[in-house]
Amino acid sequence: MSQGAEAQPSEASVEERAALLRLCQRHGISTEYHDIWGTHRVVPEHGLRALLRAMDVEAGDRAQVEASLRAEDPDAAGKALRTPLPPVAVFWNDEGPGTLLLQSGVRDANLVWELIEEAGTQHKGEVNDFRVKLPAALPLGYHRLELRAEGARPGDSRLLASTLIVIAPRRCYLPPLLREGRRVWGPAVQLYALRSERNWGMGDFTDLSTLVRKCGGAGAALVGLNPLHALYPHNPAHASPYAPSSRRFLDVMYIDVEAVPEFADCAPARALVFSPEFEARLRVLRAAELVDYPGVAAAKMPILELLFAQFCRAREQNPKSQRVQEFQAFQAASGMALRQHALFEALQEHFHAQDAGVWGWPQWPYEYRDPQSAQVAEFARSNARQIEYFEYLQWLAEQQLAAAGLSSLDAKLGVGLYQDLAVSIDRGGAESWSAQDVYTQSASAGCPPDDFNLHGQDWGLLPMLPERLRARAYAPFIAVLRANMRHAGALRIDHVMGLARLFWVPRGDQPDAGAYVAYPFDHLLAILTLESERNQCLVIGEDLGTVPDEVRRAMDRSGMLSYRVLYFSRAHGGEFQAPQDFPVEALVTAATHDLATLVGYWEARDLEWRQKLHLFPNDAVRLQQIEDRKRDCARLLGALQRASLLPPDLGPESHWPVPMTTQLAMAVQEYLARTPSRVLVVQLEDIFGCRDQVNFPGTVDQYPNWRRKLPLTLEQWDQDGRFAELGRRLAVERG
Repeated sequence: MSQGAEAQPSEASVEERAALLRLCQRHGISTEYHDIWGTHRVVPEHGLRALLRAMDVEAGDRAQVEASLRAEDPDAAGKALRTPLPPVAVFWNDEGPGTLLLQSGVRDANLVWELIEEAGTQHKGEVNDFRVKLPAALPLGYHRLELRAEGARPGDSRLLASTLIVIAPRRCYLPPLLREGRRVWGPAVQLYALRSERNWGMGDFTDLSTLVRKCGGAGAALVGLNPLHALYPHNPAHASPYAPSSRRFLDVMYIDVEAVPEFADCAPARALVFSPEFEARLRVLRAAELVDYPGVAAAKMPILELLFAQFCRAREQNPKSQRVQEFQAFQAASGMALRQHALFEALQEHFHAQDAGVWGWPQWPYEYRDPQSAQVAEFARSNARQIEYFEYLQWLAEQQLAAAGLSSLDAKLGVGLYQDLAVSIDRGGAESWSAQDVYTQSASAGCPPDDFNLHGQDWGLLPMLPERLRARAYAPFIAVLRANMRHAGALRIDHVMGLARLFWVPRGDQPDAGAYVAYPFDHLLAILTLESERNQCLVIGEDLGTVPDEVRRAMDRSGMLSYRVLYFSRAHGGEFQAPQDFPVEALVTAATHDLATLVGYWEARDLEWRQKLHLFPNDAVRLQQIEDRKRDCARLLGALQRASLLPPDLGPESHWPVPMTTQLAMAVQEYLARTPSRVLVVQLEDIFGCRDQVNFPGTVDQYPNWRRKLPLTLEQWDQDGRFAELGRRLAVERG
């Protein structure tokens, strides 16, 4: 019996299961799949029913399944007619004029259409043979098509339907350097991990600007970052950048307080910050080996409150000042999204102050869980100043990140900031509260078992509901892309397979009860290419793990770079792939934040942690992985020998075990630099000899995830010399 399969159903239940499978098919739920080892897995029925419920589809028993099928049958008697147009229609700009076929339930006699381009140009025509033939050569962008009875006016009840027309380019944007055939490189850094003599215990946006300048001087073309998404100011210990409160806004903990313009004029803030006691606190925070997020927040947040008070006083004295006008412009441009984010922050702060166990909006009093409730409106009226304070914090973060982005232009990086988009959001945060119609609370995104997570994973992140997302004309997806491309020259899409299918785990169940859910991949891909072109942002798809063939092909067609990790890049027989065999359309890297550093890999430090944290299913698996690691280290040494990249202190006959020295780590980077792949990213932990990895998947509090700092301050880099040496070596290999 296939793993995950259930016992043979009785004859009476065969029809019921067939109906359940039909209902799953209608909603894009795969009832079976093959895992990373090729094992066929059948999703258990209780998992399928739970996932249907997560989509608000009743499927608890046979009667409910059949009722749901009848309700969704467009040909069923009494079924309301479908809208004649879909919510969205996508066309590629290299195709001829597009044609829309009206859906059933409408006559085309005396029907007319009007298309309003994004820039305002209008086109009109008649419906013929149930078809709308679009104008030729529509520009890239989002256009609105309206269908109405002849003679009806906009707003008339005879308006039958409206749809969003997306005209997209075939390929994502490619920076000029890469179009010219250049192969570029850059470091990847966890921004919080940067040490400096001036920050307040974690890296900030000013440190980022400093790093950008150093990278420009070393010949780098980009600087890779962890996700900068908004987390939880009330709970700074929630440190994972991949479990954000919102992907549309920024983590305000990265604000450099002393760089805020109000700081220069705020006597109370300056007196406090320059006091001996406060300076002593900062020295302790800087010296800590791990980021003390609560300590950093306790230092920053009271000062930021003083700076907001200073801003308000200045606004009262001069409401027409340039700074006030800039803030108002930010509020206007950010619109309702900013307002609701700040409103969430104020509400969460309020309820958390009453009960420290309130971790998010699902634990608020019931009447506050609806953003449109009268109680929420009254809270907003009564707490307008505090809500504006949280808007002010987002403004500061936006300004400082924008400055870092501009510094990449000044430093002539060529690509610029390389940002990271998390796969989804935390269930208790601002985005899930304000967009409850788009996200399900009854399932989590995750993955089935694989080599690194033998029991599978439940990431605790909320999946978007595909049908609701389409009904909203993908507006939430568009907004997230724009927010993360705005200051970036490149964007990594975490778990890019999620654009086509995402593994859902029923809330409260195990990953083996989960299933893949399909998403409108062609539509999402078209929007991604359009936003990439508009924002002039290179796109990298993180395609590790089990990737459907259609995703691989689409990435290649669309000019999205693949994400290739040395540890996983193997040739026949398990040997490491030769440099010349890596693909051109790819980003290459030795490791990632979720994997062992080079030193940690060499010393099997990650396997030691895995044993310590009881993550091996049995001792036989542990011993096998230890033996595999020994072989892999020997293989890597052999690959460097064949490439004539061994350091001078290692002769051609050297065999593992030898220590992972700085020179050997540099040789690994040179090995990857020889690949034809367009982009090389170097983890700074590997250059500075860090033993322990940034994040240990499958753990929460058992390991200090997202807290480890780099060993050197930015001011020490020049004297240390390792980063400069990396730049010199890669300049030779990357041209």
